[in-house]
Formats: sequence, C-alpha cells, structure tokens
Amino acid sequence: MNLDIKGKRALVCAASKGLGRACALALAEDGAALTIVARQRDALETAAEEIRAATGAAVQTVAADVTTAEGRALALAACPTPDILVNNAGGPPPGDFRDWTREDWIAALDASMLAPIEMIKATVDAMMARKFGRIVNITSSSVKAPIDVLGLSNGARSGLTGFVAGLARKTVGRNVTINNLLPGSFATDRLSATLQAAASMSGRTFETVEAEWRSRTPAGRFGDPMEFGRACAFLCSAHAGYITGQNLLLDGGAYPGTF
Repeated sequence: MNLDIKGKRALVCAASKGLGRACALALAEDGAALTIVARQRDALETAAEEIRAATGAAVQTVAADVTTAEGRALALAACPTPDILVNNAGGPPPGDFRDWTREDWIAALDASMLAPIEMIKATVDAMMARKFGRIVNITSSSVKAPIDVLGLSNGARSGLTGFVAGLARKTVGRNVTINNLLPGSFATDRLSATLQAAASMSGRTFETVEAEWRSRTPAGRFGDPMEFGRACAFLCSAHAGYITGQNLLLDGGAYPGTF
C-alpha cells in the first residue's frame, strides 16, 4: 500500500534504537523526510546512516533530550513544522513503589506525560492550519494492563492517555489525528532491562523470566520492532484520517480482555 506520505516532514523522538528507530525506518520506507532525535549522538548517527542506506531518505539528526525544554527547543528548531510527530522517550526505570521519591515521580511525568504534551502544543496548530497532521505517542501496554515493576510508567503514561482522549476530538476536523501505540513485549533493549529487573526482584535467572514472559504471549514470541514501526507508519498515513483518539495495542494477544 502506498501510504501517500512521500515528502512529508516527520519528527521522530528517541529514534536511535528500538521502537523509535523502527518507526523512523518505516516512515522513511514510504518517502517521509526525517528528523530523528536521541540523546546519544553516536547511536543516533549510526541509525541515520543505516536508514539512509536502506531507503535513500533524507535524514537529519538532533542530539538532544526531548524530556527537557532545551532538548525540545533543539528538535523543533531543526524541524519546526512537522507533518508527522512521533513522541517517544525511554521509559521510567522499573522498581518497587516504596523506593520512589517525589523526584522520581516528577521525572516520570516529565518524560512520559508532559514532554509529549509540550511537543504536541508546539506543533498541532500549524498542522491544523495546513489541514494535515499525524501525531503518534508511543506509550505502553501497561496502560491497559499494568505491570507491577513499571509503576512509574503505568501512572505517567495513563495521564498522557487521558489528555490525548480529549484533544484528539478537537483536531480531527482539520485532518489532524492523535493516537497512541501501546507496545507489549518487543525485542528491544528496554525489554531486556525490564526482564533483568524482574529477575533481580524475584531472585530468579534472566533466562527463566524471559521464558515466562514469552509464554504469556499467545503469539509465542516477542514482537519484531518493524512490526511496530509499520503500524506506526500506517497511522501516520493519508489513509488514517478517520482514526483518532485511539489506543492501539500491539502485544501478540497477551491482553485477555474483550475491550
């Protein structure tokens, strides 16, 4: 399918690896011009070179932390009027809620709720003026089914979900959609860190916990990041203008609910 996004300007956050990189690559495959952002310059430049080589797309890089005001300013200076915005950031660390301080909670809210809202605030009006915009927030399956060791993420991402539910109904009339992608267990560095934390807290081996988590998924495997990236690219396409305010769960069938 031609997604009809050739030449659209896409700003993808936390795009040097994992799901962010997969979203950037999928958008580039369909002709979007990319600005990719991440904190670590070396990993970011490597990702940019690989995407250019694979797709021939134009890719500019911004080494910045979008969870800070300074980082967001750098990203938006490089791409002030994106047609496509993919909000993403490394999730809060796992742990036991008894150990978290107020500062831990504020950091989680800054990264996983307030930073995406600020990026939306900075870009959505221009999208509505042009009558095209696609905003996708990468959140987590924990919004639907909380994960005990990811309490900081459970709380902060749920706050973003509630905010988007209201705003998305105000922008769609101008062909600007806002949706959330909720990844389950994908084969990324983030998953490995979560599994290691779960193993440490339970006193079991990493391999035991990994096998247990894999067995929870009816698909019988962890997700391929490109499966996620191409779902993101479709939501960013010209064909997805009637989808807004939704929470699309990609988890291999792990969530057992009907709704």
